[in-house]
Amino acid sequence: MTLAETRKPVMAFEPQTNGGALTGDYVKCSECDKLEIMVVIQQANAATCALTIEQATTAAGGSTKAITNTVPIWSNLDTAASDTLVRRTDAVSYTTDAGVKNKIVIFQVDPSALDLANGFYWITVKCALSHADNIVGAVYFFDHMRYQADPPPTQIA
Repeated sequence: MTLAETRKPVMAFEPQTNGGALTGDYVKCSECDKLEIMVVIQQANAATCALTIEQATTAAGGSTKAITNTVPIWSNLDTAASDTLVRRTDAVSYTTDAGVKNKIVIFQVDPSALDLANGFYWITVKCALSHADNIVGAVYFFDHMRYQADPPPTQIA
C-alpha cells in the first residue's frame, strides 16, 4: 500500500507568511479512522505560533467552533537539531515556543470525537497571527479511508 492509498495527504494551506491569521481548507473527516494534521513552521522571528483545530457544519465553515475533546499532539521544535517528535500534553490547541527554529507540530484527531450529533463533520486547522517573517504550512493526512478508491475520494467540497 502507498501513502496515497492508506494515509491520503491533502493540503490544508500552502506555506505562506504568517503576517495574518491562516485558516486551512475545511475537510470532511467522517470517512476516515483518524485525521492527522501536520503543521510545518519556518520561524524566522521570535513570535510564537498559536495553532487551533476547529469543527464546522459545512465545507464553507458554517457554525465553526473549537473542538472540545483533547487530542494527542507531538512536536519537534528544532528540526535541524534532531528528527525526534516529543509527545505533548493532549489539548485542543498548541502554541509553539518563540525559538527561531524550524518546527513540526502534529495533531491526531479522532473524527468520532467531533460534535457529530449536531452536524459538525468538517474540520480545519488555524494559525493565529504570528509574524510576517514566519512561514507556516499545513497538511491533513486521512488515515484508513472507509471508501478506498484509485484515486482516493476527495475530502474538500
